[in-house]
Amino acid sequence: TAFLLIKTLTTCLIIFLPSKSHETSERCNRILRNMEASLTARDRVGIQDFVLLDTYTSETAFLDNLRKRFHENLIYTYIGTLLVSVNPYKELDIYSKKQMDTYMGVNFFELPPHIYALADNAFRTMMSEFNNHFILISGESGAGKTEASKKILQFYAVSCPSTKVLNNVRDRLLLSNPVLEAFGNAKTLKNDNSSRFGKYMDIQFDHQGGAVGGHILSYLLEKSRVVHQNHGERNFHIFYQLVEGGEEDLLRWLGLERNCKHYRYLVQGKCAKVSSINDKSDWKTVRKALSVIDLSESDIENLFGIIASVLHMGNIKFEADARGYATLNNNQEMQWLLGIPNQVLQQGLTHRKIEAKSEEVFSPFSVDHAVYARDALAKAIYGRTFSWLVNKINESLANMDSSRKTVIGLLDIYGFEVFSVNSFEQFCINYCNEKLQQLFIELTLKSEQEEYEMEGIEWEPVPYFNNKIICDLVEEKFRGIISLLDEECLRPGEATDLTFLEKMEDKIGGHPHFVTHKLADQKTRKTLERGDFRLLHYAGEVTYCVVGFLDKNNDLLYRNGKEVMRQSKNAIIKHCFPSTEPDSKRRPETVVTQFKNSLVGLTEILMMKEPWYVRCIKPNEAKQPGHFDDVLVRHQVKYLGLMEHLRVRRAGFAYRRKYEIFLQRYKPLCPDTWPNWKGTAAEGVRCLIKHLGYKSDEYKMGRTKIFIRHPRTLFATEDAFQVCKHKLATRIQAKYKGYKVKGNYVKQREAATKIETCWRGLMARRERQRRAWAVTDLLICSRFIKGFMNRHQPACTDNSEYLAYVRHSCMFSQTSALFKGKKENYPFSVCRPFADTRICAEDISIKVLQMIQHEKVKYSVPVVKYDRNGFRPRLRQLIFTQEAAYLVEEAKIKQWIDYSSLKGVSVSNLSDNFLILHVTCDDSKQKGDLVLQCDFLFEALTKLSVIANKQNCIHVVQGSVRFDIQPGREGFVDFKSGQESMVYRAKNGHLMVVSL
Repeated sequence: TAFLLIKTLTTCLIIFLPSKSHETSERCNRILRNMEASLTARDRVGIQDFVLLDTYTSETAFLDNLRKRFHENLIYTYIGTLLVSVNPYKELDIYSKKQMDTYMGVNFFELPPHIYALADNAFRTMMSEFNNHFILISGESGAGKTEASKKILQFYAVSCPSTKVLNNVRDRLLLSNPVLEAFGNAKTLKNDNSSRFGKYMDIQFDHQGGAVGGHILSYLLEKSRVVHQNHGERNFHIFYQLVEGGEEDLLRWLGLERNCKHYRYLVQGKCAKVSSINDKSDWKTVRKALSVIDLSESDIENLFGIIASVLHMGNIKFEADARGYATLNNNQEMQWLLGIPNQVLQQGLTHRKIEAKSEEVFSPFSVDHAVYARDALAKAIYGRTFSWLVNKINESLANMDSSRKTVIGLLDIYGFEVFSVNSFEQFCINYCNEKLQQLFIELTLKSEQEEYEMEGIEWEPVPYFNNKIICDLVEEKFRGIISLLDEECLRPGEATDLTFLEKMEDKIGGHPHFVTHKLADQKTRKTLERGDFRLLHYAGEVTYCVVGFLDKNNDLLYRNGKEVMRQSKNAIIKHCFPSTEPDSKRRPETVVTQFKNSLVGLTEILMMKEPWYVRCIKPNEAKQPGHFDDVLVRHQVKYLGLMEHLRVRRAGFAYRRKYEIFLQRYKPLCPDTWPNWKGTAAEGVRCLIKHLGYKSDEYKMGRTKIFIRHPRTLFATEDAFQVCKHKLATRIQAKYKGYKVKGNYVKQREAATKIETCWRGLMARRERQRRAWAVTDLLICSRFIKGFMNRHQPACTDNSEYLAYVRHSCMFSQTSALFKGKKENYPFSVCRPFADTRICAEDISIKVLQMIQHEKVKYSVPVVKYDRNGFRPRLRQLIFTQEAAYLVEEAKIKQWIDYSSLKGVSVSNLSDNFLILHVTCDDSKQKGDLVLQCDFLFEALTKLSVIANKQNCIHVVQGSVRFDIQPGREGFVDFKSGQESMVYRAKNGHLMVVSL
């Protein structure tokens, strides 16, 4: 035991790490092991931290590293503490409870990059420094921002302390997501679940780290989607969920039919039904979530009544009378509109109230104006209801404790959008991204500069594109696009989208980041329509169509529309259109001005918090797993500012580590620091790098850290360490083995001499024949004793017989209990010794070993697997670990069987080598039972029974064995004896196995 322990310690180099406490030693070991793994694996799975990329200025090298990791399903990569996430478009087994536990309380760089590592370190930094943080999640639509936000919330839900009150808050935090997604997300051309609003969520923690509350801010809901969708897009999810998933009684009460095609607001994109979206299932999730976040049944009924009313409103049709005024002849939909009297609603939709001095005059609408008023009212109803819903969620998340709390904010904001036609919404969204990019650069430079100053290292300025020129172009007072748009919306006279375009050409026509058809040169003019203008954003050029800019920016709701809503019997509508709301004659702020002001407020909030970043990347437009589109990814890398961030991190030094950690790892490379250094860590590092011959321009010594300029310097040090480590381990093992063997030899020699002396005296007094037998017994006894004494040593001539005997005895007794007298070929297996495994580790795919690296491989054997349909034979590997059995084809795990789901194993009583593994199948998508042929049947089943503790699950049967192809489908294997061994598919569709 002592030898094995020392060998393990030597191999792991724990002897290199003297420490004052066991806990500290274990932590240091874990850090060093993972640092070692990240460095030595750099050629196989790319580099885990782009900061260590030698050619860090090369965008091609950046993409190559990202691609290499993506194809190995390593979707996360660091740039310092920034996390780059590439959407895999498939489920990965990296988000389990076990994974969460692994990343809890771990140093940021101890384990491979993961979103859990970022979430955990933000949390622990907040707890230790008692300050506020935020996590900015950004990227294109479809890059995985919403999923990243969910993963972070789920991690905090699991990792935070648990009490009844805290669990209640946790459930509300988690279930606020599906509600906000249903009401604020929609299918677009690029994403089936695109957030059509910006969301900032503060999660509040108490002094013990418990989540005690939260608050949500929403930004720029895309209300225009309620009344209009582009081809291939849908309205907000909740409309389709209600129609497709709502209960029959509910639909009848709301006057709705279970057919989305009957509602004008749902069919303009001509894709009401999408195969990848299950509206019925999502409806159940939302319905449950609404109850958990403290909405009463009355609130829920009123909420669904509003959604139904918007659908009915879209079906209202107007006709022109003889004078050309709009009239309502079809009143069928009117009865379902929020309990408002028909006459009041009809007048509100067809007339506009005008105050002339002391009189009120109702001016009739034309049909076009009536349609505009109807759509404006529908947008206002939905927009205000969404704001009410966010406020209700905030009320349910509110923390009543007045003591100070720390917060972590989650900013899931719309990504930079470029469509074939870009309108007002894309202009606002891209302006938002410009502001966030400006904030990102400021905070990144600020934090990096602070670290250099704190460590006493001279800061080297980094060239980067300052997008302030673009932000000023959009938001500058009196001259910016926003000011010009507001001015055109508010000025008297016939203002149109084209007059707005002309005003921009006049005021900002000479700006280097602005061009129109009129201002462009001949070549550029061919790519611009007359109603377009083009902005050169930091992420590239975007062409905007001005059509609809003024209407969407005004978003006017006629005053009598508000008055009509106040007569509703729906409590939510009354709350959203209060009678106390002033009916000011001043025009309300425009949409873009409100959005600009909210962005200013958001920036102020973020500037007061410590930043963490998740940059999400979409690998391809088709959402195909495993496909990496270089052009698309390169564009995202550019506009997400990843190369700039990398240059900032590499402003002078690629690698930085605290002196203690650096010295602990590399001290074997210097005789003066090995095995122990008695001075300070900084002095030890200085002595070490002097011995290694670092040049003065390759490193800097800070107050607490060493800064290494080039990755190649670190890699050269690491390679030297790998060589040194093996030499030291070999020397230690050789010395110890020599000492141990010598001691054992002396003891054995003394024991043998004493036994032989006593035995010879005894034998001298007995007859010759007895002496001969005694000599034989002595030899046997001697070998047995030697074997026993050396039983913990590596296999050798002294203990091989003893070990084989013990192993064979144990396994034989197990095999005998299972098969003796039950299976015909059992007697022939008795003389066949069992092996520890039948497949060497070198013959198992490295990728498979990586996937099951957290489990210890106990046994492996080659098998022939017969397909469930057609019974075609396939060569496979069957691997038993401590927790599960794996069926492997080259580098793929074809089937995984947890031992708890293994119902039983069937074998025939004949001399064949077939076995059937019966597994539990609760889901039609799961694979069924396994039909296998194994040349080492008795050995494999005995190993399985021991490893999985399944002795009572192995059954020897006669005739036929029934097995499940999949839930609901069954197959049969028939066994019989014959003149020769055969396996074929019989006419009855069964698999026939003929044995001698």
